[in-house]
Amino acid sequence: MANSNTAGFGLIPAGTIGSTPATSGQGKYYIDAAYDADLFQGSAVQSKVGYIKTAQAAITNTCIGVFNGIFYNAATTLKPTWANWYNQPITPANSEDLTCFVMDNPNQLFVGSIDAAAAQAEYGKTYGLTVTAAGSETSGQSSSTLTYSTRHATNNQWRLVRSAEDPSNNTSAAYRSVVVAHNLNQYFTGAVTWA
Repeated sequence: MANSNTAGFGLIPAGTIGSTPATSGQGKYYIDAAYDADLFQGSAVQSKVGYIKTAQAAITNTCIGVFNGIFYNAATTLKPTWANWYNQPITPANSEDLTCFVMDNPNQLFVGSIDAAAAQAEYGKTYGLTVTAAGSETSGQSSSTLTYSTRHATNNQWRLVRSAEDPSNNTSAAYRSVVVAHNLNQYFTGAVTWA
């Protein structure tokens, strides 16, 4: 039986390490108005030179959290506008920086899908999200998946914790839902480059 997921959906918050209360809190950050990469809800992001940028350029990049959307003043209407994704055609009024929201709790757990069946022995290893951040410009949702072929004991952004409690999960098929935790978080990694 195949899984009900047929593609990735990025990362969705789902509890915290240690089962403490999960508020799925968000931090407020900024995106440079001239930034030229797409960011979709559920994409991994990092802080560089004071701005949020994609952390999916390489699966070994450090990550500050998961992108959840933007708020800006639209250039055409001058009205406050919310979007679940960011892409370069979005032009804010007066070329001002955009406010973005990131689920940045380093202890947050996330549900994502993995692109191949993972045996129980592969749990505890680290995985990356697909390197090119892609998603829907209708819903704003990321279509990234965790990549099974890139698993490693320690090198990648996300650590596979367990199978998600999804009744339609087929553990021997692609795109099953799994729970992951930060592995290379910018707050906790000793060799962080913020610039």
